[in-house]
Amino acid sequence: MLVKTFSAAVSGIDAVPVTIEVDVSRGVRYMLVGLPDAAVKESQQRIESALRSAGLHWPGRQVVINMAPADIRKEGSAYDLPLAVGIMVASEMVKGSRLDGMLLTGELSLDGALRPVRGVLPMALRAREEGFRGMMVPALNAPEAAVVEGIDIYGVNSLAEVLEYLHGDRVLAPVKVDLEELFSREGNLYDTDFADVKGQENVKRALEVAVAGNHNAIMIGPPGSGKTMLARRLAGILPPLTLEEALETTMIHSVAGKTENHMPLMTRRPFRSPHHTSSDISLTGGGPVPQPGEISLAHNGILFLDELPEFKRNVLEVLRQPLEDRVITIARARMSCNFPASVMLIASMNPCPCGFHNHPSKECTCAPGMVQRYLSRISGPLLDRIDIHIEVVPSDYGKLSLPASAENSPVIRQRVVDARAIQTKRFTGCDGIHTNAQMTPALIRRHCHLDEAGGRLLRAAMEKRGLSARAYDRIIKVARTIADLDRSERICPDHLSEAINYRNLDREGWAG
Repeated sequence: MLVKTFSAAVSGIDAVPVTIEVDVSRGVRYMLVGLPDAAVKESQQRIESALRSAGLHWPGRQVVINMAPADIRKEGSAYDLPLAVGIMVASEMVKGSRLDGMLLTGELSLDGALRPVRGVLPMALRAREEGFRGMMVPALNAPEAAVVEGIDIYGVNSLAEVLEYLHGDRVLAPVKVDLEELFSREGNLYDTDFADVKGQENVKRALEVAVAGNHNAIMIGPPGSGKTMLARRLAGILPPLTLEEALETTMIHSVAGKTENHMPLMTRRPFRSPHHTSSDISLTGGGPVPQPGEISLAHNGILFLDELPEFKRNVLEVLRQPLEDRVITIARARMSCNFPASVMLIASMNPCPCGFHNHPSKECTCAPGMVQRYLSRISGPLLDRIDIHIEVVPSDYGKLSLPASAENSPVIRQRVVDARAIQTKRFTGCDGIHTNAQMTPALIRRHCHLDEAGGRLLRAAMEKRGLSARAYDRIIKVARTIADLDRSERICPDHLSEAINYRNLDREGWAG
């Protein structure tokens, strides 16, 4: 008897429908074709044991299974459930009428329990697009898939429950997720607050500007000045995720198997902080079957690189293209995948090997030229792609001992949200452009007009500091964001002056 069940394969962050054709006939052989990998081939032992646990047995006949399309490699253990169900129906152990229009996925354990798998969210999106009426998934994956509207998601705990459903002895209710309640409950929960940071008002202002316009920023300062503390509090002032952003972000983490506690949807923007020993592949993604790297995992959020010069030069250079194009293309012999990479890069570094160059009270012990050599570990093209360079000076005892707390994160966040709302309205109709940092040269000419005084100020800065054309554009973008925070339609000289002062590493003589 020939039976078809349906599943899906994950490619990049998208899913491809897979039809599983099972034919049980006279004979004793078992054949599995359609480019299965080792994990799929090993499913026979898992399925056989799971059937015994459910009170059934492996059919004593020839079983031939084809996984179509046959030119796409099938990988992982997510095909256990559709294979097992196909074998049961084809051998007439159960009836398959209740499987019509159903997509199946799940890994079987030897006792018949269903374990969660990766990539359920893109599978659910694809199932809806293909017109499936429902999807049967492991119970732990069900909330994640249920955020997709227009398709019924059924969570099951074991193969025995699936058998009872097919026999008509069990009613499965579709899993429902209240997205509005989820966002209101989880979207504003942060463990850190800017109120914990005393002093550093100029740095907090610079980081507020960075978040308001989604600009890349780097903090330079001695050890203990608060760079990491400030960076880790940025998550609390990021604007809330939209539903579209939340779905896209969750898809990336679902494919990578990094969804937190099987949360149905990511409600907070990601904050990724890879160690400086990370490789270039771990940042960009890759592998025989391309998986997203740290840059893509930080999509719609923050990628924080602490101790930036300590990263290997080739690792830092892979950031250049994603920061411009906001997408990473991983090409392999068998496939090519595009991973989203719209991140805000926040970096920190010591000013020199000893850490005390330009320190107000401690003397730098580095030999002549060492500061410049230390800074040269970061290439000029990469620094050009960082909009804001801000120097962090240690707070003195007087500021640290103040009893009054500083401005808290919700207050700062509201200003950021208001500035982002202005940008959203400005770029209505511009596909893929949502913030000032994403402006093209044409949009800069349209929305960033400088008066005569502002033009003279910027010209003088360009000539004195020898800024590149890219730095010129980025100064104007930052000035546009500062004007938005001030609710000003015009870019005034004051806005330009503040933006120019956020290019500390371009200042003549900064490195000695």
